[in-house]
Amino acid sequence: MLKKLSASALTLTLLASGMSAVSAAPVSTNEDMTRGEFVKAVIDALGVEVGTGQSVKFQDVPDSLKPYIEKAVELKLIKGKTPTKFAPDEKLTRTHAFLIAARGLQDKETYSEKVLDQFKDANKIGQGNRQEMAKAVATGLLTGFDDGTIRPNDFVTKAQMQKILQRFLEEYSPVKANTTVSLRILGTTDIHTNIVNYDYYKDTPTNSLGLAKTALLIEKAREENPNTVLFDNGDAIQGTPLGSYIQSVTKLKDGEVHPSIAAMIALDYDVATYGNHEFNYGLEFIDEVTDDAPFPYVNANVRNATTKELMYKPYVMIEKEVVDSNGEKTLINIGVTGIVPPQILKWDKANLEGKVTVDDSVEAVKTVVPQMKEAGADVVVVLSHSGMGDATHEKGEEDVSYLLSTIEDVDAIITGHAHGVFPGKVDSSITNVDIEKGTMNGKPIVMAGKFGSHLGVIDLELEKKDDAWDVTTGTGAVREIAKDNDAVSATVVESVKEAHEGTIKYVRQAVGTTTANIHSYFSQVQDDPSIQIVTNAQSIYVKEKLKGTAYENLPVLSAGAPFKAGTRSDPEYYTFVPKGELAIKNVADLYLYDNTLAMLKVTGADVKEWLEMSAGQFNQIDATKSEEQQLINAEYRSYNYDVIDGVTYEIDVTKPAKYDASGKVVNEQSSRIVNLQYNGKPIDAAQEFIVATNNYRANGTFPGVRNATAVEIYPDENRQAIIDYILAEKTIDPTADGNWKFAPIPDSVNVVFESSKKAVDVLDENSAIKYIGDGTDGFGKYGLKTK
Repeated sequence: MLKKLSASALTLTLLASGMSAVSAAPVSTNEDMTRGEFVKAVIDALGVEVGTGQSVKFQDVPDSLKPYIEKAVELKLIKGKTPTKFAPDEKLTRTHAFLIAARGLQDKETYSEKVLDQFKDANKIGQGNRQEMAKAVATGLLTGFDDGTIRPNDFVTKAQMQKILQRFLEEYSPVKANTTVSLRILGTTDIHTNIVNYDYYKDTPTNSLGLAKTALLIEKAREENPNTVLFDNGDAIQGTPLGSYIQSVTKLKDGEVHPSIAAMIALDYDVATYGNHEFNYGLEFIDEVTDDAPFPYVNANVRNATTKELMYKPYVMIEKEVVDSNGEKTLINIGVTGIVPPQILKWDKANLEGKVTVDDSVEAVKTVVPQMKEAGADVVVVLSHSGMGDATHEKGEEDVSYLLSTIEDVDAIITGHAHGVFPGKVDSSITNVDIEKGTMNGKPIVMAGKFGSHLGVIDLELEKKDDAWDVTTGTGAVREIAKDNDAVSATVVESVKEAHEGTIKYVRQAVGTTTANIHSYFSQVQDDPSIQIVTNAQSIYVKEKLKGTAYENLPVLSAGAPFKAGTRSDPEYYTFVPKGELAIKNVADLYLYDNTLAMLKVTGADVKEWLEMSAGQFNQIDATKSEEQQLINAEYRSYNYDVIDGVTYEIDVTKPAKYDASGKVVNEQSSRIVNLQYNGKPIDAAQEFIVATNNYRANGTFPGVRNATAVEIYPDENRQAIIDYILAEKTIDPTADGNWKFAPIPDSVNVVFESSKKAVDVLDENSAIKYIGDGTDGFGKYGLKTK
């Protein structure tokens, strides 16, 4: 118990705090108190030992005040105005003064708010403060004025504060607070080999991406709190020509450190997990990449298909040395686990079939968390390479991070996969979300964008109880890289210098020429050359492969999708290849992914269902309305909008979509695909076709695709097929054959969509597309007429 101060001791303490005691001669006693002055006075009056102040997260508190603020938080006397703002220079109101005093009386009794009714102006007390103000009245801290008022919004003078403080000290007798620790968890996700701030497709530096820029945020966050750990959430080794160059050109050798690992070594990562794209290159490549990492990789849901044992470490324990609130070094045990979407079995079927199985992500975490707690974890962190999802659990689903926040003993979640940002906008169906605190169901959770665009920052407060640490509070935040300057971490850049320079040399190799610009600005609303080049190359490749087989005489169609179409709210994420020389970098811009070619044998009926699924990209347009209607569903992934060349068709967007974005039937009788023809005649539902595509689509469950009666996955990359096509043609004329269009919509209907503002530069005066002006989030708004 803290010893109560005598009147003389209190007088000396108050004087030392810049205040005069009640019995002493007044010294500026009519001067208003500030919040910071009050906290310092209280802590000084209590005579408790203060710490270093390093755990204080309020950004507006001066260093001289931090030890007092830290101790007041530890004693549960104060709260901030926000997680990062305390407002120490604001004048102290009577409400705030008595709230702090009431919190200090550490009992669990609930006081009736009816005691406030004796005051004429009790209605001025905010609803959220009434319980603690009732406590202040019931315990004798607050007595009010002779006129029957409480004056909750009046400022408190130093003379008044002395009386409040004396009453408080007469009642205050808490158990001395235990030591606390502020632990900071930093997270990156979906770097996709964007290590240097360089756009290999445009062959130019950029300030919009790169782990070398994220590194500066990491350095700053560590300076703010040395009690820091750093984790990566997967999708690190694939995604740019750098990843392809290391995997297929130089071919990573045993003992050679992958650039992504080298960069993480330079930044001193503590733990990493696997993303779905880690599996793009096969299990042997994963092992070759990660065996040079001095930090552990964890995964709790991928199993060996033969032995049924987990393939990787389900969790690790980090014994982290930290500095507590008293400035003493101590140890905290941090348990870290990770999961990957079970859908890798479809997406990388050729690499994984018969070799691995994947457990449901939620059940995997529920299984491993008790094991970590049993092993002594003070803190449990989940690296969830998964989107947020929703509150309904379906076994084997892809996006589950929200569900993970409901699991007992999970303290923090780093998520990703969806390339979004949280704290930020979430689906309205998700409840118990606090955007300001960065929590879901009370658990801090961060999603740090893509390509190094953001850093996730989770701050946990731990309190020591006996010999164990307990997480008491936590907040999540994201910090965005500086896009207005070219500052980077020289250490990170140097760590990948050889690979970076080799990649640039590789992507500059010429393969042909184009007679016009190639872009994807309008690839979602009209037949587009950027897709046509891909589908042409795929058709030629597959036709060659079919020679001499049972399928040689079947008609070959080809499916392609717009990969760079402002995907996931990025107005710069479009393909643009200028007229003239075509290099490998341009081909990589046309085809982003390291997919391999594939063919499917399907029927005419399957082709129609395939296209019905793709047509789900569009919102339904009401032909009777004249106000603006957005054509494109921003939540639909552009890479799932397949155009199938070799047939002709129209899309009637005045009808509802037959399938939702996951491929479920939502309007069974609807048919958006009209006038579907092959060779100028209505397609025969029973006729067999070969469709050239990629391994990702061939191994998926798209409507139409799922009914294929033959599937062949080829070893060659789609990107290489495009290079071979351009090399053979030498000069290409980038025009689309116009095999699809929208069914006519009346001119009175105001159909709009969004694309890059730069797209206005490629419009001609006869185009059916017209630039309107600014759209949302940096996009431009365009109007579309279909006839």
